[in-house]
Amino acid sequence: MTTTELEQSASVPHAKPAPSRKTFGGVRIYDHVVLWFGVFLMMAPLVVAFTTSSFDHVLIHRQGMQLGWGDQFAQTYSTVLNQQGGFTGEVTGWLMTQNSFILGIGFAVGKIVISMLAAYAIVYFRFPFANLAFWIIFLTLLLPLEVRILPSYEVVQQLGLLNTYTGLILPLIASATGTFFFRQFFKSVPNELLEAARIDGANAWRFLIDILVPLSRTMMAAIFIIMFVVGWNQYLWPTLMTTDETYFTLVRGIKQVMQNMIGADIPKYNEALAMAMLAMIPPVAVILIFQRMFIKGLVEQEK
Repeated sequence: MTTTELEQSASVPHAKPAPSRKTFGGVRIYDHVVLWFGVFLMMAPLVVAFTTSSFDHVLIHRQGMQLGWGDQFAQTYSTVLNQQGGFTGEVTGWLMTQNSFILGIGFAVGKIVISMLAAYAIVYFRFPFANLAFWIIFLTLLLPLEVRILPSYEVVQQLGLLNTYTGLILPLIASATGTFFFRQFFKSVPNELLEAARIDGANAWRFLIDILVPLSRTMMAAIFIIMFVVGWNQYLWPTLMTTDETYFTLVRGIKQVMQNMIGADIPKYNEALAMAMLAMIPPVAVILIFQRMFIKGLVEQEK
């Protein structure tokens, strides 16, 4: 190597080695500490509620929440699920769970169907003022259920739908959020599919069922998970719509247990906590089962 080449090589700065991403590097440890701290903050109240539900309600009333393990676990959960109670003496935890499932599934499926049809009409039919209609629908997000609950109740009452599953589900299925997601997804579908369907002689209904619905499966799964959890956790609307105990949901049943204070009776805290833990299982199970489709649906919508 000549002297000139040596001088040139000496003048070129050497690239620094890329920092290693070791599992136990300083930054990685910090990330894991933050994550585990967040997990602890979220799970600690649930763990305490679960362990406390295994104790007798008298002990809970005297000593407060318990972190140990009691001897009333099997009896408490069996009582919550199977014992008939309420003013009529006919309501069980299984019945309230069934009502919650009907509300959650009907709420989610209804929102998907209505939202998909609305988005399909706005995107593909191209009628006058379609965008204006969409933004009017979207503006309903500014009116939450608590704002329009009285006129909604009046409409349901006049239709004779109080104390019915139809009255619980039907007024809630119109969804601006679902319409927005489906509209954005349909606008990303290539127009060549529509032109090919027209050449093959497919009408508007056939194009929706055979092409758009299969393409929208991940989007439908994502919206189903969100809407099922929202429907399952509804409290205010079922409380207003139902006076018949046979239509009570599990979330409302928790409040009914806590109202069991008559005279010197002590509220059954253990049963209320057990019912709260049972009310968490179906939404968590749905999310765990469909989490891949949920993430995929959101990612495809962003694209």
